[in-house]
Amino acid sequence: QEYNAKCEETQGFSPTFNRFHEALAKRLIKKHGLYDKTVLEIGCGKGDFISMLCELGNNKGYGFDPAFVPDRNPDQHGNVEFITDLYSEKYADYKADFVCCKMTLEHIPDTLDFLRVVRKAIGNNLDTTIFFQIPEAGRVLKDLGFWDVYYEHCSYFSPESLEYLFKRAGFDVLEVGTEYDDQYLMIEAKPSVKEYTDGDIDIDTSQILDYFEYFRDNIYGILDQWKALIHSYLEKGKKIVLWGGGSKAVAFMTTLGITDEIKYAVDINPYKHDHYLPGSGQKVIAPENLIAYQPDYVILMNPIYTEEVTKQLQEMDLYPEIIPVDFLSKEQLAHEEA
Repeated sequence: QEYNAKCEETQGFSPTFNRFHEALAKRLIKKHGLYDKTVLEIGCGKGDFISMLCELGNNKGYGFDPAFVPDRNPDQHGNVEFITDLYSEKYADYKADFVCCKMTLEHIPDTLDFLRVVRKAIGNNLDTTIFFQIPEAGRVLKDLGFWDVYYEHCSYFSPESLEYLFKRAGFDVLEVGTEYDDQYLMIEAKPSVKEYTDGDIDIDTSQILDYFEYFRDNIYGILDQWKALIHSYLEKGKKIVLWGGGSKAVAFMTTLGITDEIKYAVDINPYKHDHYLPGSGQKVIAPENLIAYQPDYVILMNPIYTEEVTKQLQEMDLYPEIIPVDFLSKEQLAHEEA
């Protein structure tokens, strides 16, 4: 995988996501007293979150990401220094009161080695707070979310395994929880003076194992149902589009083996328009292009945006049936529970 400024990962064009992002920043600032402090973000993307932390708390910041684009710098006050590189031990001299890393750890294969680099850089600054956010593996498994299993993700974590990882890396865990409709797993920690060993860490793996077995036993049935559903729409001459032109869409299409059966993927991010999904080849178009295309069905790649997408479609006088990507999985789960 080539990860540089051509990578378009930002979710900042969504009002739903921006409300969550701002609320998260305000909560972390208030909880950890991040006023007139130094904050550092590993994997800052286009810089939205680190800029928000600095603006809302009058903080100074450092953001690390090879995909940062200087021409799109959201920092309006010169509070953030962006380093267009992967964070590593060579940046250990960059000290901070708060270190965050959002939706990046899952892209790193050697997670324990990476976190030990972070812990070593903190050194004796025991008041430093750590905040990480990653996808929640349990939700992927119990929702049979094959669209969230894709090549960029080297690692998946449950709350228990994430806590285990941080303790082994030299941190005391303050809190672990989920947000954003349980899609995001979040952990807050402090550097520890204790060296944890396997014997010191007691985690219960029974639930995640149950989720894994459920996924293993049911995933191929869901794939067959999706193929049959899409085929039935096409047989009736209906037009289908995906809403969301990112990794979920790529995983959805390639796992199902879909190519020209679905012509377009829609995305509100203008930097994705007129590009194509890798593997399946759908052109990514702007929402307003749907006025001419008149789709009958919209497969929504993230159900949390249902209200936002419905409103946007209605404003264009479009009323296709919106199909959240997890609806078949939820039907399956309801059937199993019944």
